[in-house]
Amino acid sequence: MGMSFEQKTTWQKIKWLLNFVTTVLMNSIIVILVLIGIIFLLYYIDVVKNSTNGKWQPPLYQAYVIVSQSMEPTIHVQDAIVTKRMDDYKIGDVCTYLSKNPNFFGVMITHRIIGTDIDKDGNKVYVFKGDNNFSADNMNVEKDQIYGKVVMKIPKIGYVQYFLSSASGWIIAIVIPCVGIITLDILKLINTLRKKKRRG
Repeated sequence: MGMSFEQKTTWQKIKWLLNFVTTVLMNSIIVILVLIGIIFLLYYIDVVKNSTNGKWQPPLYQAYVIVSQSMEPTIHVQDAIVTKRMDDYKIGDVCTYLSKNPNFFGVMITHRIIGTDIDKDGNKVYVFKGDNNFSADNMNVEKDQIYGKVVMKIPKIGYVQYFLSSASGWIIAIVIPCVGIITLDILKLINTLRKKKRRG
């Protein structure tokens, strides 16, 4: 027996919803992959250029996911940021730097420049502070520690990255929608073949 009008409408709604969710997820993944690809391409070109010149510099562009609340409300936990290496940095710039503080040695920190100073060797150093912190960072930062200024923020994209990197997230976001679309297409094909058989 054929489906009633009400059943067909519900079936069409389910199919539309599955297609919509899958399209949104796929487009989001494509955008993320394209951005990652562009960043990696620029990174590679810049690294090759610097190695040819025999000079080390931080990559021209880099991307990070924020894992602390120190820059709230400007940047939230799980926001992604893109940084760009600059020739000079100014007070007010939000930058990512490599910490030499023994408590956070080797950690990439994203804070705001609130001032400058001169070290004992006469070199310019930068004073950083998180917008959500009560005091400035314990150690001043040299220019070669700064990897770049924040030029782009992508809200909450870290949750998507975390979700898709998990097995359950991959199944829910990719496998199930794909299986759903394939199943719907197979059912549609079977329905078409039945109609042709009846006509024949």
